Amino acid sequence: MKKAIYLLVLLALIVVPILSACGDGEEATGGDSGGDSDGDKFKIGILAPAVTHGWVAAVAYHAEERAKELSGEIEYQIQTSSNAEEMTSQLDDLMTWGAEAIVAFPQWEGMEVPIQTALDAGIEVVNFDIVIDAEGVYRVAGDNEDMGIQGAHYIVDKIGTEGNVVILEVPSSGSVSELRNKGFVETVAEIAPDLNLLTYATQFTREDGLSDFADILTSNSQIDAVYSMDDETSIGVLQAIREAGRTDIQVITGGGGMQEYFNMMPENDDIWIQSALYSPAMVKDAVDVALKVLKGEEVEQVTVIPTTVVDRDNYEDFLDENSPY
Repeated sequence: MKKAIYLLVLLALIVVPILSACGDGEEATGGDSGGDSDGDKFKIGILAPAVTHGWVAAVAYHAEERAKELSGEIEYQIQTSSNAEEMTSQLDDLMTWGAEAIVAFPQWEGMEVPIQTALDAGIEVVNFDIVIDAEGVYRVAGDNEDMGIQGAHYIVDKIGTEGNVVILEVPSSGSVSELRNKGFVETVAEIAPDLNLLTYATQFTREDGLSDFADILTSNSQIDAVYSMDDETSIGVLQAIREAGRTDIQVITGGGGMQEYFNMMPENDDIWIQSALYSPAMVKDAVDVALKVLKGEEVEQVTVIPTTVVDRDNYEDFLDENSPY
């Protein structure tokens, strides 16, 4: 009897540490994995910026939604970061976790080297939105340059070929602002060279749009149109115009696909409010590209989502009560 009890105690001492070790491993994998790893699923990591903008929040939301939909085929982890250093550290964590592909949305300079390191290690990288100079990276993005082209045509259609147009660029956004500005300026030079373009720097937030445009209004007595690159910036611009009591501005563009901004379009019948649709939901395409590459399917190196223009004439076609943005 004593021998039997001794064996039971010994068995318990062996089994309990093993179970504890299994529990620790599952926790390290993270509750954000797409399901229990059975060795048959592809491991995909997703890197996104911490939420500083509604559009960015929607990117993380749609990425996880798509990853959940593919949970029968993939394991996934989503990491969010506040700067390039933190994202680099999280990229290392995903490599240690065993990611076979990484969908990266790097909003800061300095990510080229760590992403190239991942590529050199045999990990497939699908870059979302921002252009990264790394050899072998796949990319999914909207057509930023065409957004500028469409904005130029829209403004000229509404105000004609003469007038003062304020350009609100966002240098901190890198290639996004550069390409949108390039498309706009080059198109204006072709179709309305007499337009007077006034360029100012701001950020993709309504707070910056409000404060920066309030200053711009003070220093410019006549503005006919505003080429804004972002819906949230444009909401701030609209507030600044209303608070200043200005009636000279006829057009404000935007970009993104924000539901709140769409709903403003019919409410402001004295100003043409436009958005070049750049839906955060296209990150789902980036997740799909990652999976296709891992499956060995043929995929284009660059996938560009066409531009769609939204204004008061068609905004109802783009309303989505379930959208987080």
